[in-house]
Amino acid sequence: MSARLIEIFLPDAQAAQLEAVLPAVVETAETELPPVAKGRRQTALERFFTRDRISTDEIYDDLDESLHIRPSYLLTCFLSAIIAGLGMRSGQTAVVIGAMIIAPLLGPTMGLALAATVGNAALGMRAARTLFVGCVVAVLAGMSVGTLVTIDPLVPELRNRTLVQPADIALALACGAAGVLAFTRAASLSLVGVMIAVALVPPLAATGIYLGAGFPTAAWSAFFLFAINLVSLNVAGIATFLVQGLPPRNWRITGGMLGLWSFVLVLLGFMMAGRAIFDLGSAERLAHHLIGPL
Repeated sequence: MSARLIEIFLPDAQAAQLEAVLPAVVETAETELPPVAKGRRQTALERFFTRDRISTDEIYDDLDESLHIRPSYLLTCFLSAIIAGLGMRSGQTAVVIGAMIIAPLLGPTMGLALAATVGNAALGMRAARTLFVGCVVAVLAGMSVGTLVTIDPLVPELRNRTLVQPADIALALACGAAGVLAFTRAASLSLVGVMIAVALVPPLAATGIYLGAGFPTAAWSAFFLFAINLVSLNVAGIATFLVQGLPPRNWRITGGMLGLWSFVLVLLGFMMAGRAIFDLGSAERLAHHLIGPL
């Protein structure tokens, strides 16, 4: 709008403050970002990692729609777990990966990490609730496969979801970091979703399949892998969001959340080591539980 038009339609424009958003957005303690220290310049490392990142508002907008529990969300969780379960049952890795494309767990997982990073309790509760419901639906879908379809419990695609190794932690950490990097650069959400879902949906589907087929020990092992992957994703996600320059409202809260997730990951790591020491998670022990002594 030109200066002349402003004078015609708003005679007292000099005294008026023009708003770009109608109605005006009112900042609250929940949405306000911390002030930037005056005179502080970004370090070279901060400029390197934030040069291509989308804004914090855009990240919130991208996550908001994915945190609603709608029938479409429940249906895609169910179908992705069904497809992944049938793919693992028949040993078709390509089918399992294809199922991850429709798995909608990217938003809730990223929401958990973002909420812990910026200290937003309301966002964290929404993300946790949505993720919990999706996980329950995935386990129920796996149970339906295990109940209705003949299952070979030792097929490699299924058995691999019950064997937890240090490489699995490294893989989940890498997926979490790469997922956040791609997400904050507005990369293809389908590709980012595959990276996150591949660490979550197959173990959940395997948990349900083994429960439905009557193998509770194997089901627990698959769920243990899911727990390690979920914690690793959050640890890597929080750390990567911080490296990306997202400003926490309270460093004490953010540091406490990162420390808590890290402590849980270390605890699960000790449990994994204990299972290895006492031979509780080996393929031979699994076979013993599933089909009896060889």
